[in-house]
Amino acid sequence: MMDREQLKLELKQMIIRECEKDLRPEQIPDDAILIGSESGLALDSLDALQIALAVKQQYGKRIDGNNQTRVALTSINTLANFILSDSVP
Repeated sequence: MMDREQLKLELKQMIIRECEKDLRPEQIPDDAILIGSESGLALDSLDALQIALAVKQQYGKRIDGNNQTRVALTSINTLANFILSDSVP
């Protein structure tokens, strides 16, 4: 079983890398909105695609469809839940 705190740190590092943000992982709150107008990270749909591809490559979890993608990519917490879950959220 993957450690949840370690996974959240890895996800933050991945987002910083994939979306080319000049941030440290500790600057991203676990419950911060990741994508869209409410995002403090200013991530857009292209960033969402990058994150989804990286999640599939690194964790073997496919993020499909608009609604599922929006839910999984809401925050670091929801993304960690998605990766740790056995089924679709």
